[in-house]
Amino acid sequence: MRLAHLDGRLAFKGPNGYLDAAEASGGRFGPDAQAAYDDWEAFSSWTQEFLASPDAAATPSVGTDAGTVWGPPAPRPAQIFAVGLNYLDHIAESKLDVPSEPAVFTKFRTSLTGHETAVTLPQGLVDWEAELVAVIGRHCHHATRETAWSYVAGLTVGQDLSERRLQLTGPAPQFSLGKSYPGFAPLGPELVSTDEFTNPDDLELGCRLEGGEVLQKSRTSEMVFDIPELITRLSAVCPLEPGDLIFTGTPAGVGGARTPQKFLAPGDVLVTWIEGIGTLRNPMLAP
Repeated sequence: MRLAHLDGRLAFKGPNGYLDAAEASGGRFGPDAQAAYDDWEAFSSWTQEFLASPDAAATPSVGTDAGTVWGPPAPRPAQIFAVGLNYLDHIAESKLDVPSEPAVFTKFRTSLTGHETAVTLPQGLVDWEAELVAVIGRHCHHATRETAWSYVAGLTVGQDLSERRLQLTGPAPQFSLGKSYPGFAPLGPELVSTDEFTNPDDLELGCRLEGGEVLQKSRTSEMVFDIPELITRLSAVCPLEPGDLIFTGTPAGVGGARTPQKFLAPGDVLVTWIEGIGTLRNPMLAP
């Protein structure tokens, strides 16, 4: 299943385009994208049955054009977890030691935005961080590695945009604030259910500037702590709720680690992709 958030309404990919979930289900499920995770098992089961039926091809699709507003697939998570230093090559370029525990921080919910939405750059040094994002599909507390994937509704493409000056202001770094300006957590364009992947632990990801250079390129199999390990360790402390997000870390190639350093500028268009999920596109605007 491929879920999208189009013009403020829950939609999913059908044989001929996106279908409005509330209309296709006859009101059994509402238009609120976040509410889908509260009853994920029922919603995902119904969707699979519907897509296998003749009704799927007969249901009118929802048009998408240049005026379509793509919201984040999970627009109002109770919790957003983010993980730093989770790829060996990024740890090396940061000149830091490999952590023995995930380096966890949070991004605040008001930083969420969607595909094809512009990000207004604040004053400072704004960096890119391409990331695989896991969305939780049911209440999870004390998961094990063996059960961890069963708690995941799906995966999506994310960017952990970071204003480095505020982030690294001491004596205690301001990771959460420096990574939570409006638009600093783009997600999308779709959430893809885990059964769509042959191996969800090994996906190519990266980002580039539109019309320009590739900035990052790696595979999620290079994570220090993979998704089952992150869910196990996070849920040992914090109960995870339906619709929660886990930003799983970024590989090497961030602008702040380059010589000379390079940061996003007005007019840039940041293009982020993950194999099997899709491509997230976000223009950058002047303050």
